[in-house]
Amino acid sequence: MSIFQSIILGVLQGIAEFLPISSSGHLKVAQELFGLSEVPLLFDVMLHLATLAAVILYFRKKIARLFAILFRWLIPNKEGKAFPSATMASPFSPTPSPRGIAPKTPEADLLTGTDELGRKTILAVIVATIVTGAIGVVTSKLIPELPIKVTCAGFLFTACLLIFSAKFEKRKSARKSDVPFDSAQGTLSQSGEVKPKGISILQALFIGFMQGVGTLPGISRSGSTIAGAQLAGVNRAAAGEFSFIVSIPAILGAFVLEAKDLGEVGSQIGVLPVFCGCLAAFAWGYLSLSLLMKLIRKGKLEWFACYLIPLGILGLIFF
Repeated sequence: MSIFQSIILGVLQGIAEFLPISSSGHLKVAQELFGLSEVPLLFDVMLHLATLAAVILYFRKKIARLFAILFRWLIPNKEGKAFPSATMASPFSPTPSPRGIAPKTPEADLLTGTDELGRKTILAVIVATIVTGAIGVVTSKLIPELPIKVTCAGFLFTACLLIFSAKFEKRKSARKSDVPFDSAQGTLSQSGEVKPKGISILQALFIGFMQGVGTLPGISRSGSTIAGAQLAGVNRAAAGEFSFIVSIPAILGAFVLEAKDLGEVGSQIGVLPVFCGCLAAFAWGYLSLSLLMKLIRKGKLEWFACYLIPLGILGLIFF
């Protein structure tokens, strides 16, 4: 593999890892076009690690807050009690609103706004990761044997999933407009303060399953996970954030499974091409992640179906 080819693959990984268009599918198609069918799977995983670094950098404050909550949860103080929650301005304080209409819950803190929410998020990450890992063990053995047409069919599946989840979200929003309060996102106390529920275990199970499905080439991990979270009733912005936070242990787990081929990657590809590909994946990954978070908040993910449908159809025709 040349340095130019590795950079192209890195750019593809960086863009497609976060945009709901399947990075693994695009890498497989690009490797087919470049005649690189013998590239070890670990090279793809290392590109994923590079984009994982972009996730950690982008969500560094939220990740640090989750670790702080975990520390207070697990480590008792000298009196034998858990450390008190960090003093924060309550993100869920009610805002003035017309009579009979409950205040809206701020979207940015549904995962880590309080210690209780943070603990639920941590449990949800663990549960989703276990489910994804169980599915990933099976799919990791199937991926090398899958023909390119399966990848192209995966593009079409992702497009349908994005369209379906967008319609589901719009119908849910329409139902919410008919009631004063959305009970799926939290409870309303007697004082009128919104107390978000956080992500439940059942929601985490479904999200983990959808992330496991997203390990197949052509099926977007981010697209399937975000869509799965929305279908499970998770707030749109929180679904996007949780999708990328839960990807951290999933990608690390994939790396551990393929780490045995680390020497093979160095001998077949070379250290410099691997480094250049990972650097390109990190830089473009951070840019695409910033773009995607804006699109998630605007509810525009179904736009990518306009790209995936013709891509999948052309792939089925020409490969």
